[in-house]
Amino acid sequence: MTLICGIDEAARGPLIGSMFIVGTMFEEKSLQKLKELGVKDSKLLKHSKRIELEKEIKKIAEKIKIIEVKPKEIDEAVESESGLNLNWLEALKQAEIINELKPDRAVIDCPSTNLEAYTAYLKKHIKKDVLSKLHLVVEHKADFNFLECASASIIAKCERESYIEKLHRQYGNLGSGYPSDPRTIEFLNNNWDKHPEIFRKTWETYKRVASTKTQKSLGDY
Repeated sequence: MTLICGIDEAARGPLIGSMFIVGTMFEEKSLQKLKELGVKDSKLLKHSKRIELEKEIKKIAEKIKIIEVKPKEIDEAVESESGLNLNWLEALKQAEIINELKPDRAVIDCPSTNLEAYTAYLKKHIKKDVLSKLHLVVEHKADFNFLECASASIIAKCERESYIEKLHRQYGNLGSGYPSDPRTIEFLNNNWDKHPEIFRKTWETYKRVASTKTQKSLGDY
């Protein structure tokens, strides 16, 4: 039995909330079932279809591992003086998934432009006994080209959407959480200092608003 794992993420870019990294592992023969279901890169699907497919993927998968990376951990990686950054943080989480699931083959949707350096860094953090039996594939757009990665991207997107709904219930209408969303920017302007736990403070959009508001408040004295 050959076990194949696809790994992908959702929410690298928003200034509000966590990033989700997901590994979905299948028997090789089950990939045909994913194809028959219409599994494809989550960006090509309506959310209602993602929710429908998520249930089916969970029935077919041997194992699924979901990691939530909170804003604080993302900020610490971006600000790290030890050379950690968002790409390396993602690689560490991918290695964690591989070490736990122990697949025969792992297909990674790579966030870095430098495939060679990324692959080397990833391999450094995979346990030797796991790596010795592992066929590792690291590619750009793997979620478009590999069903196992597309499955991971669907689960990750569903996790993120469910999480954003919870934030809406808890904090009010914060939009999509992305800097391009006017509702998110309005929420940021009104709440930048009230809910520090949900903002990625290393994002330029956040820094710009925080700096402007701080200067304005100092000018009031």
